Amino acid sequence: MSTAHQEPLFTDDELDQPPFEPMTAFPDGLFRPLNWNLLTADEAESEWLDLNAWVNWLRTSYGLPPTVIPPFWHRHDELVWELSALHQHWLNSYDPDGSPSGPLAWHRDFADARYRLREWVSTCGTKLDRDRPTRQTAWPGEPATVTTLETVIEDRDADFVQFVLADVDARRRVEARVRDGT
Repeated sequence: MSTAHQEPLFTDDELDQPPFEPMTAFPDGLFRPLNWNLLTADEAESEWLDLNAWVNWLRTSYGLPPTVIPPFWHRHDELVWELSALHQHWLNSYDPDGSPSGPLAWHRDFADARYRLREWVSTCGTKLDRDRPTRQTAWPGEPATVTTLETVIEDRDADFVQFVLADVDARRRVEARVRDGT
């Protein structure tokens, strides 16, 4: 074993920065639950990009298969809500001012979340290279739902970008209607 001086792996500045700094932070520095239904277009764009980076980190750091986090998670509300909640929980658990037991609580909850994610991935039917909308069951008195076939998606990143652009555009149209009073 060598006793020669080695360079540190991280600088002091790097140690002070969390690996994922949320793009939409509250003035008091606290992280709160994220409600996708209430985000503005600009907030949604930031959150989509932040969540996507974190999900990519999560799936590679923990070696998660597509049966837990599929490539097209962004197309399924049930997966978006679960992953968003898990992300916010992770941010709180690993906050430098947080409790030392926060990471243990996060890992316990992460185990529960993996179970739910597997169930939802199985139910929604998304796969590694193709996707379809989550099937909806029509209740008595509702119109029958249309069964949609699977679509092969060859470029996940391009699909994500187009999905986010469409979401942000839809939010901007709603904001314009509210602003214009129409």
